[in-house]
Amino acid sequence: MQNQFRYLAADVKEGSAGDGLYARRGVSAQKEEVHAATKHLDKGLHPKAFCKIFKDVLGGDDNWVNVMHADGAGTKSILAYLYWKETADISVWKGIAQDAIVMNLDDLLCTGIYDNIIFSSTIDRNKLVIPGEVLEAIISGSQDFFDSMKEHGVNITYMGGETADVGDIVRTVAVNGTMTARWPKEKLITNEKIAVGNVIVGLAGFGQAKYEKEYNSGLGSNGLTSARHDLLNKEYIERYPETFDESLEKSVVYIGKHHMSDDVSAGEGSEEEYEVGKLLLSPTRTFAPVIKEILTAHFEAVQGLIHCSGGGQTKCLKYIPDNVRVIKDNLFDPPIVFQLIQEASKAEDKEMYQVFNMGTRMEIYTNEKDAEPMIAIAKKFGVDARVIGRVEENDVREVVIKTKDGELSYQ
Repeated sequence: MQNQFRYLAADVKEGSAGDGLYARRGVSAQKEEVHAATKHLDKGLHPKAFCKIFKDVLGGDDNWVNVMHADGAGTKSILAYLYWKETADISVWKGIAQDAIVMNLDDLLCTGIYDNIIFSSTIDRNKLVIPGEVLEAIISGSQDFFDSMKEHGVNITYMGGETADVGDIVRTVAVNGTMTARWPKEKLITNEKIAVGNVIVGLAGFGQAKYEKEYNSGLGSNGLTSARHDLLNKEYIERYPETFDESLEKSVVYIGKHHMSDDVSAGEGSEEEYEVGKLLLSPTRTFAPVIKEILTAHFEAVQGLIHCSGGGQTKCLKYIPDNVRVIKDNLFDPPIVFQLIQEASKAEDKEMYQVFNMGTRMEIYTNEKDAEPMIAIAKKFGVDARVIGRVEENDVREVVIKTKDGELSYQ
């Protein structure tokens, strides 16, 4: 599918994603204020690691470490709410359960951890709009996901968690979780080995993996505030005022043309159609089965792992060395969901690649000779993979993304 992104935006400037609609909706792709608030906290044993790593306080063994990570489905739960209200399809909440888990699990994968994990959920709801049957679907959906991962040797123990009725704080529902693991030091990936000469193997977040039941749009669980408001029709303002912050300018709320039940073409030359709601709500794909096999068979060849979540294709800036340029000149063509979002928002490529994963959601930094075996493992699971770029020497830390329409630079 060809990248046809050529849209310009009057209210999205050429700089940071924080300059555009994303910021006016009260969110930030780069989370600058969050990083400022936490800058004095201990960075752990390996500051370049994707998750914070600490000494083994649980077991007291100098050869082991502890890792704890918290994340969630974000505002994707609002999309689930809209879809459920319009279709009465309760199963959509199982996907939200998976989103909250995978946003933790795939971050943990980037430190080399893929087994013997503990998960605790946190579900905050407004009881007046989210009934018990929704809670049941989220909780049972969590267990279903854990059962499916166990089939691939990824063992996650569900420890329950906190379910709170906090209608004064949450307008619908927020689904989050925390993962904890104890792991041997010798099996860690800390990103400190990323170096000039590495190539980057990219794993696609879209398509249908062998462990998935249907087509996955690849959207994941980042940028959903932007996607929701840019794609969906203003009718939702009147019908579901509980789904947005009423202090926002109405000019940035539900400014699109679509309804959740609309069908859209998969693209030029394709006879397939997808429902907008299904594209937006595709459960975030986990790469756990793939990464587990890669780490088991090729651990020494994995120099770094980056989950392109918040920050999109610029996420790696936090984890690469100071004196390198990462060049991504062979990314997958963005799948249909990102084309729809960009067409609706009129956002430029500069912002899109900084907010969204654009279809390539996991990066493996390795040596050129080791790339092909990793790609073969991914494809065995039905996950598309290829070399998407490389690491070169540079005076400053930089990411360069080459698209069909030009070159983007981030520092």
